[in-house]
Amino acid sequence: METKAVILSAPGKLALDCVGIVPPAADDIVVAIQHSGISTGTEKLFWTGEMPPFPGMGYPLIPGYEAAGEVVEAGADSGYRVGEHVFVPGASCYEGAFGLFGAAAQTLVTKASRVTRIDRGLGAAGALLALAATARHAMAGPGKAVPDLIIGHGVLGRLLARLTIASGAPAPTVWEVNPIRMGGADGYEVTTPEADVRRDYKSVYDASGRGELLNDWIGRIAKGGEIVLAGFYTAPLQFAFPPAFMKEARFRISAEWAADDMAATKALVEAGTLELADLITHQQPAEAAGTAYETAFTDPACLKMILNWGTA
Repeated sequence: METKAVILSAPGKLALDCVGIVPPAADDIVVAIQHSGISTGTEKLFWTGEMPPFPGMGYPLIPGYEAAGEVVEAGADSGYRVGEHVFVPGASCYEGAFGLFGAAAQTLVTKASRVTRIDRGLGAAGALLALAATARHAMAGPGKAVPDLIIGHGVLGRLLARLTIASGAPAPTVWEVNPIRMGGADGYEVTTPEADVRRDYKSVYDASGRGELLNDWIGRIAKGGEIVLAGFYTAPLQFAFPPAFMKEARFRISAEWAADDMAATKALVEAGTLELADLITHQQPAEAAGTAYETAFTDPACLKMILNWGTA
């Protein structure tokens, strides 16, 4: 078996090509991917070559951890049926290529336990479930507080703001320094750090990945306030101790979603409480992957780029 897939052969070298895939086992399903999303966080770091050593990484690499498609073959022990629509968080089914993420392919094989049934009517927005679940993971659960300040108005920042409002909490303030990304707020305010005089935020969530600004954020929290690092940071993080000491600052790192986050997020989306479709600003056919990835990584007007695999 083989499939067309996006293959990152080296930093900056990306193309659509064919790659072998392993035969499915009894607990596997084969999925014909219809839409896959491009992450401007971790995937961009592989594209630029800035990703620090990470388990399972290497080139050639098939990127992508956001995909939705149709089950075209279901193993006897999979519990799935042909024709069902699923969200796929990636796959490692490839021969001769790393599948640390592995969702950017026309066809893939994956354990049935890794996928989530979704409504076909979600269309391309179904590929955004992982990012939404990751935002939910950052703020939901014991000992976690919802944000009252969010740094960055990209897709993750917008999802954090929407989930905060959906929870019934007061609307957060969002900081954004790029004028192109300041629009699109619904029920919350987007401003710049310079225009915001508050210095009593209790829970600051960073969705920008700008770890070099950590001292600035510490200066904006109330005593005992928390800074949640929800981005991905390639350089060592450091901060001046005296201001953090005076504030009795707390720091928390948020990683990727868990199964309960996916279930809760799916329920919010299906109930119409959480909108995802309007976060997709760009779509390209899979054949234009090279251009699509470059646009996703370099154009600030591109919030979320989706690859369409139907014609690949």
